Amino acid sequence: MNRPLDGIVVVALEHAVAAPLATRHLADNGARVIKIERPGSGDFARAYDQRVRGLASHFVWTNRGKESVTLDLKHAQALPVLHRLLARADVFVQNLAPGAAARLGLDAESIHRINPRVIVCGVSGYGEGGPYRDKKAYDLLIQAEAGLLSITGSEGEMAKAGISIADIAGGMYAYSGILNALILRSRTGRGCNIEVSLLDCLAEWMGYPLYYAFDGAAPPARTGATHATIYPYGPFQAGDGKTVMIAIQNEREWALFCEKVLDAPELARDPRFDANAKRSANREQLESILRQRLVQLNSAELIALLDAASIANAAVNTVDGLREHAQLRARERWADVGSPAGPVPALRPPPLTDAFATQMGDIPSLGAHTDGVLAWLGYGEAEIAALRADGLI
Repeated sequence: MNRPLDGIVVVALEHAVAAPLATRHLADNGARVIKIERPGSGDFARAYDQRVRGLASHFVWTNRGKESVTLDLKHAQALPVLHRLLARADVFVQNLAPGAAARLGLDAESIHRINPRVIVCGVSGYGEGGPYRDKKAYDLLIQAEAGLLSITGSEGEMAKAGISIADIAGGMYAYSGILNALILRSRTGRGCNIEVSLLDCLAEWMGYPLYYAFDGAAPPARTGATHATIYPYGPFQAGDGKTVMIAIQNEREWALFCEKVLDAPELARDPRFDANAKRSANREQLESILRQRLVQLNSAELIALLDAASIANAAVNTVDGLREHAQLRARERWADVGSPAGPVPALRPPPLTDAFATQMGDIPSLGAHTDGVLAWLGYGEAEIAALRADGLI
């Protein structure tokens, strides 16, 4: 079955999360991703932890389906090897330190002199230009700069997102930007330069609070796991001590909730609570009423009543609970992929399509594909041996 990116060659000078996540999605859809790594240590995400049978959790997540080639970028012979690769590449992705790609002669202008069809994508914290151009950027720092911490957490304490949300945003915008560029190249025959800033990406995702606080209005408050501006929308404890998330979106649902779940239809007409803005403003009073009623039900009974009333709800899962989630199992979302530590489970990437099967490739050991890729570039066995003896690979 043909995949949409079959035949596309991607060269990646990448580390950590953002760029590797983008190129992993390209690999899932058929691209050949050649990952350039430092001899001896490789992508520093390989050493983040050893939670997956001795392998690092971030690396396992973002690097399946790639070919690992070791190359010392500081070696005098590194650039000729990279030029040979780029001459045969369709896409070049890098998230090196600010200015590093240009110092290596791997800026878009230089690359397009070698191969004008290459799509060049650079991922950085703050983008080219501006006063923050050379500032180091990590996920938590971007969450802070983007204002996310000001609206996340409890009233008395900010909290970061529990996943690398800025890196993920950057990786997914890089991925979609590359796909757009490939479509455009099919019409024009020429590559282009794509610039992805993590701050730009997370600022885009902050669109709702930016507009909510428009013209000097108060921004959304930090309200823990409850919604800052819609109520009831958040966690409620049932009589068995388990937590159920309940989400009321409109007045029709509020009336159904009062009648079918709380057995208190008169509450829907209470002038303190008969509109979302009033419920949100008077949430402490309403919360007290709701908790007194909901504690009379165990979690299974509460969820059953909510489902029967078509009120959105969810159990509060754990990471292990997600791994065993009945919906993921029923829809066969898990597959095994190879790794240096043996088969490990991996989630099939969204979205699903009946047009092709995603390519669930192996997680590469460091430098496993160096000789094969160099041979593909025309290097003979003796030349490869000499490059290794010289410390280039």
